[in-house]
Amino acid sequence: MLRPRAIVVGGGISGLMASLRIAELGGHVTLLSTLSLHRSGSVTLQEGINAAMDTKKEGDSPERHFQETIRGGDFLAHQPPVKRMCEAAPGLIHMLDRIGVPFHRTEEGWVDFRRLDGSLYHRAAFAGTTTGQHTHHALAGQIRHHESKGGVTLYEGWEFLSAVLDDQLMCRGVVAMNRASMEIRAFKADAVIFCTGGLGMIYGGSTPAILSTGSAAGVLYQQGVYYANGEFIQIHPSTFTGPDKSFLISEAVVSEGGRYYVLRDKEPWYFLEEWYPPYGNLVPRDIATRAILKVVENFHLGIEGEKEVCLDVSHRDPDSLYSRLGGIVETYRKFAGQDPCRGPMRVRPNVHYSMGGLWVDSCRQMTNIPGLFAAGECDYQYHGANCLGGNALLSSLYGGRVAGESAFCYIKGLEKGTDSVDEGYFTREIKKQTEDNQKILQKQGSVNPHRLHQQLGTLMRENVMTIRHNKVLAETDEKLQEMMEQWENNLTMTDVTHWANDELIFARHLRSMLHLARVITLGAFRRNESRGAHYKPECPDRDDNYWLKMTKAKYTEKGPEFSYEEVDTSLMRPCVRDYTTSGVLV
Repeated sequence: MLRPRAIVVGGGISGLMASLRIAELGGHVTLLSTLSLHRSGSVTLQEGINAAMDTKKEGDSPERHFQETIRGGDFLAHQPPVKRMCEAAPGLIHMLDRIGVPFHRTEEGWVDFRRLDGSLYHRAAFAGTTTGQHTHHALAGQIRHHESKGGVTLYEGWEFLSAVLDDQLMCRGVVAMNRASMEIRAFKADAVIFCTGGLGMIYGGSTPAILSTGSAAGVLYQQGVYYANGEFIQIHPSTFTGPDKSFLISEAVVSEGGRYYVLRDKEPWYFLEEWYPPYGNLVPRDIATRAILKVVENFHLGIEGEKEVCLDVSHRDPDSLYSRLGGIVETYRKFAGQDPCRGPMRVRPNVHYSMGGLWVDSCRQMTNIPGLFAAGECDYQYHGANCLGGNALLSSLYGGRVAGESAFCYIKGLEKGTDSVDEGYFTREIKKQTEDNQKILQKQGSVNPHRLHQQLGTLMRENVMTIRHNKVLAETDEKLQEMMEQWENNLTMTDVTHWANDELIFARHLRSMLHLARVITLGAFRRNESRGAHYKPECPDRDDNYWLKMTKAKYTEKGPEFSYEEVDTSLMRPCVRDYTTSGVLV
């Protein structure tokens, strides 16, 4: 067989890791990226990368890392792949250190580690507050090296439109469009790995990058890939609102001494430290978010009546803050107009990360469509109902590596490669996507796609955030169906050109967002319990007897069809998730 050929869609950390692994194994990668490599959303990840190396002699271990991850995810993650990730983490840190990630160092010169939310251990290796940026740039350098040797062919500025499936529903490649020339072409491969990020822009004005629309995942969902655990959307406790989006204030701030408080009787009340003594301000994000909402909504102690609390680092030495938190300090200064070194930051909960994503198996990162793999935030695998701080970067690295190795092995085992597949599959898909573009450009109704997206974001932020009510969720789905009807029959395109038409691309993204918004909303409606990032006041407790299950949504023309998959709890028995005590598990 010829040199194994794979396509990787997405130039973030998971995509780079998958591409690197395939190239190292001797395969060839066609890497498609919507933007230039150095503009990936991965560069915004701040706090660090978890790896239990116990350099501070606290008794940490991969087993403790695994236990805290499973408990942090409220026991909704398959346990064997999570354990393999935790065991692989130290080796990944050594690899990143070797290729040039400038991790913060101790006085002795060792990689330093900070403690992040949900953990009792200093486990996260970090590069100031730009860990994602440095990790991404180091991996991109490796990809450029393999590009020069012919192992990688890079296509920047290409928009994924659809997967190419044969009659056996095996993935044989993709169809993509050049964002400048609008040329549509097919890319052939024996396996395709999707590393296309999250879907935070369904909520509008959230912390993810502006292109985190979930569009690729939405397209694949409509082509038959299961979408798993869509209802679990992580709300980060500390963000602030900028001109067009929210900005994240990483847990790194809390790790470096930041303290949440509100004024009660004109005195600071450090409510998290009072309610959760062992963890204090470093409780998991879902716990911190619900505590903040309790303080501002039930106790009416938000700043100036807003759903905001104080996050204070002004007591810390400014030089030390700049050394370890410089990026966050400068971001808040620039976009909030205040100096965190001189007074508390005003923060509020907002959408940050998706726990749900494309369903993949527990060993190979392959979806239910043979030859189609997924890794990074666009898959659902490693977090369960909530993400442990420092695991987002880790899961992107590890999932990308597993997907790359699995895709390579899959290709080697194929009896018939894509070269022997009928060319008609590719020409028909090109024709289909070309006609779809033409239909969209001909829409001359009265609804602007950007206005419709604003309505979608407002609807989801108001009704499908941390606290969910079944009546409201049912009403939300009805409104989402009305929006889909508006998209189909009453959309208007103000830009009908055939060159660099960003409005056409956005309209396509919006269609995918509407489909996934229904998956999120109806998944939440059906799950009658409270778990992790999903909380229902009418069902305030976790229900392991009935809901220790993964949600799997299948696309139908009438809407998502749901089934459920039992969670593999073979390595750790579910227990009470209590952060008021140390909760050390042995």
